[in-house]
Amino acid sequence: MADQLSYLFCTRTSKDLAENIAQHYGKELGKINFQEFSDGEFEPVLDESVRGGRVFLIGSTFPPADNLLELLLMIDAAKRASAKSITVVIPYFGLARQDRKDKPRAPIGAKLVANLLTAAGATRIMTMDLHADQIQGFFEIPVDHLYASSIFVDYIRALNLDNLTIASPDMGGAKRAKNYAGHLGAEVVIAYKERKKANVVEEMFLIGDVEGKNVILIDDMIDTAGTLCKAADILMEKGAKSVRAMATHGVLSGKAYDNIENSKLLEVIVTDSIPVKNNLSTKIKVLSCAPLFADVMTMVHEHQSISSKFII
Repeated sequence: MADQLSYLFCTRTSKDLAENIAQHYGKELGKINFQEFSDGEFEPVLDESVRGGRVFLIGSTFPPADNLLELLLMIDAAKRASAKSITVVIPYFGLARQDRKDKPRAPIGAKLVANLLTAAGATRIMTMDLHADQIQGFFEIPVDHLYASSIFVDYIRALNLDNLTIASPDMGGAKRAKNYAGHLGAEVVIAYKERKKANVVEEMFLIGDVEGKNVILIDDMIDTAGTLCKAADILMEKGAKSVRAMATHGVLSGKAYDNIENSKLLEVIVTDSIPVKNNLSTKIKVLSCAPLFADVMTMVHEHQSISSKFII
């Protein structure tokens, strides 16, 4: 059993998801007073005592940078309020694409964010489908790295598709696609892409046979959806019966909604780790990750193993 009280707070842009998590967790969100200044500065103040308790701070750190800063200030507030432990729940970990120095004089943004979270006072991190698994190693505190596979696999099975094939839209996602395929007893195909600059795919080639197959593209995030839509075009040209896409994080920037709506994708499934305007496209379906986070938060608070939540 837990040996301390727990408290839940959230950033403003993640409030809908946090309220859903709190409902499944069985506890109301704590109140925060936000003081805003005319120059854009803001100050979050926890409106209840958290002394000696476990604090869960929920907030995805998608752009703008204010979301990250707001979370950092809340961590600092909890630390200075004498919270015994501060678990930072980050469904979408921003800057995760900056996980290595891939060109001269480039920053490693993910490492910087890890340092900032730790310096602010976080004692544990809980996140989902990092862009690169090695980001866990950027922290010197425990990291619970969850996977949306426990959400998506059930949905895929409910579709009851024949000739199911799992596809990766790039070489980097080959391991993820292989894991899904192994769990579902499906085949795997991989799209090989070449880029000359971010968010622009120059060429794409398909490795594998999709003739007459129902294909599901698996990825960790959808940004402009350019890669997914191009992959869907190639899969259909190669004889696929249908193409769906699943991605944990629906970043959906730029012309993403238009790209998806006008694509050959039958359906695009994402989680609510980031607020999604699914009314802008009839093809987008949102599955909630709130039950997953609520369950793991309960297990962490009660010092239980979370291994049962990993199916892939």
